[in-house]
Amino acid sequence: MVRGIGIGDLVAVTATVRRRVDDDTVSVSIPSYDFPHSIRDSSKVKRGLQLELTGEVTRIDEDSVTIALGPLVTVSIDKVRLVEKYRPPTRKKRVRDTVD
Repeated sequence: MVRGIGIGDLVAVTATVRRRVDDDTVSVSIPSYDFPHSIRDSSKVKRGLQLELTGEVTRIDEDSVTIALGPLVTVSIDKVRLVEKYRPPTRKKRVRDTVD
């Protein structure tokens, strides 16, 4: 775990709107991610507006985190903010074989 972030946690990254591609798609720029990224957004966002994208952590390296934002996006660890910790589901009974 790096800085309290683990696999399965919900994290947020701030993206800046670059341009509108069509009526329901917007091109955004994600810090430390050097590839184009588009999101579905039918609201009237304008160029330069900052949006918060949230996704689940799928991989952690020494200085980067991979987030599932539709496609997998790898960004620098200092560009993400923890939204919610992952809690594994609880079991009502112990998993154990019993004699019938």
